[in-house]
Amino acid sequence: MEQQQATAPPSEPPGPLDLEVAEAALAEHYPHLVRLGYVVLPPDLGRTRRVLTAHALAQRALPRGATPAAEPVATRPAGLPGQRGARETAGGYAPLRLRVLRAALDAARPRRRWELPSRAALPPLLPQVWGLRLAPRPDGAAALALEQTLASLSGPGRAAFALRDLDGLDGPALRRVLAEAGAADAAAAVAEADGVPRVDGADRPRLDSPAFDPCALRARPTDLARRRQHGRAALAAAALAVCAVLLGMPGDGWGPDGAAAPSYARNPAADAALDPNRLTRAEPNAWRTASRRDFATWPARGDRLGDRELLRRALAVWARPGGSVRVSATPGTLPGPPAGPPQLLFAGTVDQDAVVLFHDGLRVVRYAEAGSGDGGGALLDLGRADAADQASATALVLGRVDGNVRYLTAPWVRSVAVRNLLAPQEDARPVTRGADGVTAPVRSPAEARECTSWPALQLGPHLATDLGELVPARLTYGSPSTGTDATGAEALRGLARTACHLPALRGAGVRGVNAWQFAIQPLPEAAGSAAWVCTRAETWRGAGARTLAQLQLPARRPDTPGTAAARAEDSAACGPRAPHVLSGVLWKSPAGQWYVLAAGDSEVTSITLSGELTGSTPGNLLALPTEPGTRPDLSATLASGERLAALR
Repeated sequence: MEQQQATAPPSEPPGPLDLEVAEAALAEHYPHLVRLGYVVLPPDLGRTRRVLTAHALAQRALPRGATPAAEPVATRPAGLPGQRGARETAGGYAPLRLRVLRAALDAARPRRRWELPSRAALPPLLPQVWGLRLAPRPDGAAALALEQTLASLSGPGRAAFALRDLDGLDGPALRRVLAEAGAADAAAAVAEADGVPRVDGADRPRLDSPAFDPCALRARPTDLARRRQHGRAALAAAALAVCAVLLGMPGDGWGPDGAAAPSYARNPAADAALDPNRLTRAEPNAWRTASRRDFATWPARGDRLGDRELLRRALAVWARPGGSVRVSATPGTLPGPPAGPPQLLFAGTVDQDAVVLFHDGLRVVRYAEAGSGDGGGALLDLGRADAADQASATALVLGRVDGNVRYLTAPWVRSVAVRNLLAPQEDARPVTRGADGVTAPVRSPAEARECTSWPALQLGPHLATDLGELVPARLTYGSPSTGTDATGAEALRGLARTACHLPALRGAGVRGVNAWQFAIQPLPEAAGSAAWVCTRAETWRGAGARTLAQLQLPARRPDTPGTAAARAEDSAACGPRAPHVLSGVLWKSPAGQWYVLAAGDSEVTSITLSGELTGSTPGNLLALPTEPGTRPDLSATLASGERLAALR
């Protein structure tokens, strides 16, 4: 892209920068400064974080008082070209731009393990938006290609590209501004920006397109079901905090309790449950000799098992979460402290956060706080885990960062891999894990907005998926009485067309999901064969099971979702107690004729239609011509003589 060289602008007056001048410059050039920060910030922050952080950088660029002005233009070496446009001629713009660039480049700089993250890399205190995901408006495939290309550049490379594209800087002037902003090698950054290729043989789009404008945004909701769940848990925590203030009794306790609310009840049993010295721990090899394997046989692991202060804060927050604690609980999980000293499963550092896992026989509890250890901004997650067994106690979630999850695996899990349920033909990819059972980050489908892939975790012979809770849900395939782990070729092909229905189960306290192909039906007019599949999600609390019947029509792609024929909640159909199912749907043939298709499991001996359309057929399959909009009633007879109603 050819750059136009302007004549050298008049110099700014030397001396300190007047605050009123800076305010006027910020008000005039605010959208431009925010766009500059948005482009330079690291892409791995995510679009919403980048938008809010870019606004925060521009707002923090305003000096608190008089500050030295940027280098006057008159003192530059002769022959340096000025910027395109008149931004730098306006007093105050150049110092503000320099402050925004320095903060954005500091956030993009790679850091070693012991280095603290920059202020810009942390979620901004202000501005904040709750309940919405914000992103610039899309502007076509070319803009998307440019965004992906910029994501592959380093921070200084993106800064060089932005300064040249937005401010018209080039040559020595560009290298000088990059050096002042903190770029270690300005020449290398310029060379990196020069290497950005053209898109589809045409001139690449400019950064002044809507796709890079963080001031013109598209808003979408976050996960509403999980947000409501967090809201109810936060309301319960707030009520508990009020009771703690009203009923609190003075006392020194054992030490600082971090984000916990004030103590409001003291008795020997409560003291024992909150004493880190009384935590129970399973023997390292207890799982080898125990009569059954579950969370109770997990050994304590992690690099902070001896950190008594961390364990004390975790126990105190569990018993009395303060107002600053974000609490979440799966449906049916009782709040409140443990009845006695709980079992310690893990205490260690996970992605710079301190994480503690407990188990009290009924619940698993995850406590997390910032690595600084000041106890502020703690997280508390509670989940049901009663009656867990070897197949369902294979892993627990340790931490979530930017759509990735780290798991703590059971000591009996010999191998860990991840496979894409939407690509059943692909092999599972191995996942590395440390000696303490902590896995490398694994992409999670729990917060994905689009069903383009569905990573599932293969833990030895078991397959599980993350549904946004502490315990991943086990995936099985087959009849309700004989369902086995969904790792075979037939099971994976069936799950490929079922996976995109799983988002409806997020945050529902699901223990396991079983998919059952209960019938194969030849379609009328020789249109091929369709599979009837019943998917049932069982919960940890027993009640609230969800059942989905779907018709999987012939499709070219193996991941084409099946058509939902019926949904039910708190129904025994497709479950161990009632392993029968009947479902129907209206189907339009390729020739345009409508049919009522119905199918039952192998125990169905006849199907009957009543209401707007009457008819019956022997066996477990039915296909009758009808008119669009017909709503017949379905029923069936089982081999035992019992009547079976259709799933609704």
